[in-house]
Amino acid sequence: MTNPIDRTLNPTPIAGQVQNQSNPQTTELKKPDWLKIRPPKNPEKLAQIRQDLQKLGLATVCQEAKCPNIGECWSGGTATFMVMGDICTRGCKFCNVKTGLPKDLDPLEPHKVAFAVKKMDLDYVVITSVDRDELPDQGAQHFADTIKMIRKMNPDTLIEVLIPDFRGKLDLVDKIIEANPEVIAHNIETIPRLQQSVRDFRANYDQSKKVLAHIKEQAPHIYSKSALMVGLGESDQEIIDTLQDLRSVPVEIMTIGQYLKPSHRHLDVKNYVSPKTFEWYKDRGEEMGYLYVAAGPFVRSSYKAGELFLKALIKAKQNENHD
Repeated sequence: MTNPIDRTLNPTPIAGQVQNQSNPQTTELKKPDWLKIRPPKNPEKLAQIRQDLQKLGLATVCQEAKCPNIGECWSGGTATFMVMGDICTRGCKFCNVKTGLPKDLDPLEPHKVAFAVKKMDLDYVVITSVDRDELPDQGAQHFADTIKMIRKMNPDTLIEVLIPDFRGKLDLVDKIIEANPEVIAHNIETIPRLQQSVRDFRANYDQSKKVLAHIKEQAPHIYSKSALMVGLGESDQEIIDTLQDLRSVPVEIMTIGQYLKPSHRHLDVKNYVSPKTFEWYKDRGEEMGYLYVAAGPFVRSSYKAGELFLKALIKAKQNENHD
């Protein structure tokens, strides 16, 4: 399928590409004008949240992954909590989270996260985690305990979780399903062809798709969600094919955002995708039947606009069930 808007998805070199002087082996593209991060509207609120989380010893993916939306979200009192520590056992080539041997799980962490949700007065919270491949259950029970504690202390708070693949062990995915969050997300990350070069060797497309399919098979009432990065050398047709394939699972919510290289150690950006092309992705996805597609240069899996849409959708569904 040809994108009628622009050709920024072409993975071949494009105008604006400059040589990286510090490392002549690689090239770096000049960032376009639309990739300007807005400063936070409420820096005092941002500083207060950072201080509160530090006191509780909690990590957020906002900080660890260098999310470009941290100012907007934190200033508005929104954060995505990352449980099970800030050291991941996997080494995906796009991710800024530290890799290595994690510390022991903090048995008080579920209570701490639930307390933080209450203190921040959140009506919608997103919980994610590092991978903990070294644990017998890969941390699935700890993740589930966190969901249950949030529910206990914050009965009116809607819960979205972004889970690992648990190496395809569906009995571990069941622990998350049994905790009954409103939304379960698992990120496919990239198109099938690029999986091996982008993700850790323990992750793959079919395994992730199996996890997403299991969620809907076991819990049709829970909304399913996934995410794609662009700018890694994929084509238009590969994006459309992947969206269509995930819709068949069925995945109901999709986010699509621009990959931004977090450090010199990570994968290079192959191309920057224009806002108009992101709009084109959104339109094609919603034509396929997705309930919602958030697509834009700064869109991430935990994206405020997506949360607002889901919150309205879940509340409407709850009201229907009460009638």
